[in-house]
Amino acid sequence: MIHITLPDGSIRSFEENLTVLDVAKDISEGFARNVISAKFNDTTVETSTMLTTDGNLTLYTWKDDAGKKAFWHSSSHVLAQALEELFPGVKLSIGPAIDNGFYYDVDLGDAVISDKDFKRIEDKMIEIARGKHDFSIKSVSKADALSKYKKEENSYKVELIENLTDGEITFCDHSSFTDLCRGGHIPNTGIIKAVKILSVAGAYWRGDENNTQLTRVYGISFPKQKELTEYLILLEEAKKRDHRKLGKQLELFTFSKKVGQGLPLWLPKGAALRSRLEDFLKKAQQKAGYEMVITPHIGQKELYVTSGHYEKYGADSFQSIQTPKDGEEFLLKPMNCPHHCEIYNAKPFSYKELPKRYAEFGTVYRYEQSGELHGLTRVRGFTQDDAHIFCTPDQLNEEFQNVIDLVLYVFGSLGFENFSTQVSVRDPENSDKYIGSSEVWDKAEQAIINAANAKGLNYIIETGEAAFYGPKLDFMVKDALGRQWQLGTIQVDYNLPERFDLTYKGADNELHRPVMIHRAPFGSMERFVAILLEHTGGNLPLWLMPEQVIILTISEKYEKYARKVLNSLENNEIRALVDNRNETMGKKIRDAEMQKVPYMIIVGEQEELDGRISVRKHGGDDLGTINVESFTSIIREEIKKTLKEF
Repeated sequence: MIHITLPDGSIRSFEENLTVLDVAKDISEGFARNVISAKFNDTTVETSTMLTTDGNLTLYTWKDDAGKKAFWHSSSHVLAQALEELFPGVKLSIGPAIDNGFYYDVDLGDAVISDKDFKRIEDKMIEIARGKHDFSIKSVSKADALSKYKKEENSYKVELIENLTDGEITFCDHSSFTDLCRGGHIPNTGIIKAVKILSVAGAYWRGDENNTQLTRVYGISFPKQKELTEYLILLEEAKKRDHRKLGKQLELFTFSKKVGQGLPLWLPKGAALRSRLEDFLKKAQQKAGYEMVITPHIGQKELYVTSGHYEKYGADSFQSIQTPKDGEEFLLKPMNCPHHCEIYNAKPFSYKELPKRYAEFGTVYRYEQSGELHGLTRVRGFTQDDAHIFCTPDQLNEEFQNVIDLVLYVFGSLGFENFSTQVSVRDPENSDKYIGSSEVWDKAEQAIINAANAKGLNYIIETGEAAFYGPKLDFMVKDALGRQWQLGTIQVDYNLPERFDLTYKGADNELHRPVMIHRAPFGSMERFVAILLEHTGGNLPLWLMPEQVIILTISEKYEKYARKVLNSLENNEIRALVDNRNETMGKKIRDAEMQKVPYMIIVGEQEELDGRISVRKHGGDDLGTINVESFTSIIREEIKKTLKEF
């Protein structure tokens, strides 16, 4: 007998010679028709996979993220077959599933793929899909695998195979197509009903700029045409909300080739927005007992060797800055935490003085491949709303919960109400990725789980997603379009205090190691602003808008009255400006709408005579004619509704 344990803990027993699909059918014939992939004992498998031992089985449908991954990965195989048939001589490299869809990197030789080719690629994929070809996995010897791709003169696959172990190499077949693949496919191509090629881009082989530039073809697929239609509508809305477009439209930030890729320049309105976000968090931090610190933009190489950052990232990101002094090396600051450790080390502490909470809006620098850069979401220089708490082990649980409260306050005040959390722990199979002992990691991981439970957070545990020095609690926010972003992180770290020899004197008069909490509710100012812009479509909360009100004069005759209204608003701490350009009122209103100014005040002869103002809200709502005091109350009331108390 074979005993299969399902996710709900139930155990089903079967005679030998059964497949994953047989288990699904045993649960329900209707359910089995929707099962497209599975996981058996932590290995992704097909529905046709034979189960020969006892084990844990998770069944996936299209509704599951893992099901979508198998669906899109399988679709990338169909894309590869289509490209081979449409572009003879094309050389395939890799084609993974991604968060939304899939891509395949190919060497086209002298051929080129443009958007004019998208329709015929889609048609070819659907033609292949309709053949209802089964996906099947077979083991291949290293020699045979190399022989196949050497014969085809595909150096990319040869390089991949050379780095694989003989006996662990598998091919995936469907129709007349074969590809190197480790598995995780849907039963057959017929499930793929709708396909869209989204874009093409350049991509260096293995992400190395010194290697050949390949063509990356992006696509997405669905089991129903309706779902593709809905996705394309969502995509159009996302284009309208693209933070790069809004940043330009609202005059918030720009980039310059002369300054360098991935280095944003904040324009006056953007700088005001950032400053207001910083002030908002600083105020909350002050109430929570944080102290502001400032650290340099560079540090000696030895600092990051001590912290472990150089060992983990040095080859990819860090190049030292040489000084006139022989042997002296500095690095652009990649992290704030080593600097904060040295601030803690500046004086001795007793247990009575802990916790110490150091906060900084510290700009850090990391080298990202040019192909990975994307507006403000992926940059080379960014400012973290960083803080590090140094506390005793007994204080850890309370401090961690307090940080959770701070993150929830930030989210609540900025309209991110739909979120989940994940506890990111180490991968026990890859201990080389991390620093510190298993005992220390066990303590840190359990501390996060305890705090999450105490706060009643709905969380999942993600293995292998921890930072190299400690586990973390990540906040996953869903925006207005249903897209998920990682925003806000809290980490528990027993390792850096050890590496930097941090101590405090305990009640026993002996020296002890503090525990370190890393936290950043925004994550980075750049990425947070980008996500906030796309979430709100540029219609930011009123308290955050650089300009809350614009006063539009019907003609220059009423400029003096407009200035009087402006002074009254500014005296009530309402941010306003006057548009007295020699333009039509229609033009002024359209421009204000484009700038997404929340309120427009119109002043003319009647308003001046009555000592009142005509108010129009962004989007077209007319609030009528009221006095300035009433308008001030409206503004205050709206701010009160969105800006939470901490």
